[in-house]
Order: sequence, then C-alpha cells, then structure tokens
Amino acid sequence: MVRKARVRLTSTDYSKLEEVCEELRSIAQKTGAKIVGPKPLPTKRLKVPVLKSPCGEGTATWDRWEMRIHKRLIDIDADERVMRRVMRIRVPEEVHVTIELI
Repeated sequence: MVRKARVRLTSTDYSKLEEVCEELRSIAQKTGAKIVGPKPLPTKRLKVPVLKSPCGEGTATWDRWEMRIHKRLIDIDADERVMRRVMRIRVPEEVHVTIELI
C-alpha cells in the first residue's frame, strides 16, 4: 500500500504560488514519484467597500478593495526520499503550505 501526501497551497500572490508548484512537480519528476496536480481550486475573493470621504459628509463615493486567495491541490506518493526533498523547499512568506498524509 502506497501512502500519499496531499499538499494544499494557498497564496495571495499567483506567481509565487506557481513557482512552488513547479518546484514540487520537478522534484516528483526527478525522483520518479507519481504526482497528480496541481489542481486549481476556486479562488476566494474578499471584497471590502470603503467610503472615500474620511468624515462621512458629502457625496457617497466608495472605493472597492479586493483580495484574491488562490489555492492549489497536489497529491504525491509519500516516499521517504520525496518527502525529505519536499520539506527542504524554500517557500516564500506569501505561500502557505499544509501537508496531509492520506
């Protein structure tokens, strides 16, 4: 029975998220481990409307700020050799990684 590791990546910066996904894919190709993904999950959009005028008087004009949270899901065979390499990846601060053994 081969165990699998499910890697969930979330980030607000799309380009850095894709860089980490490419690193994981290259590790799997070099070691010969089976990889499924990265599967893009739905992007979460956090919207915040803010009144432009600081005092609240005058016309009601609004700024609409939005933050997007991008997510990816990758399944890798949880071989000891592969997992050691995955743990050594340099991950930027904007990218959050969770690894779950299934």
